[in-house]
Amino acid sequence: MSFMSEFREFAIKGNAVDLAVGVIIGAAFGKIVDSIVNDLIMPVVGRFVGGLDFSNHFIALKAVPPGMPMTLADVKKAGIPVFAYGDFLTVLLNFIILALIIFVMVRQINRLKKAPPPAAPAAPPEDILLLREIRDSLKAR
Repeated sequence: MSFMSEFREFAIKGNAVDLAVGVIIGAAFGKIVDSIVNDLIMPVVGRFVGGLDFSNHFIALKAVPPGMPMTLADVKKAGIPVFAYGDFLTVLLNFIILALIIFVMVRQINRLKKAPPPAAPAAPPEDILLLREIRDSLKAR
């Protein structure tokens, strides 16, 4: 089998296509979760803890020059190493929400995949029913 025909067989298999679709949808879904966390949840959390903006919470691991704005982006741009725990909290919350959503989705899919209850046994053929009637009538005598 040539390399190209082997590759075509691999790429066309259902598993490879399903995996590609899953990765693409997962990336898009990740962006939605990022937006939910950054634009909806973190501002509410910040409001409850005194107006904190978690994205700019960091500890500079080197002296910051005086007069420099103390935002994470500016400090990183200046090449100063930082311990950005605010970003970590945001990403952690992002992960927890994503894991919860995936868990609920898998749980629902598994619930839908459960085998239906076994069907009632089929009615016996007419000749069997007739033989049972004869048997029961003979027993009654």
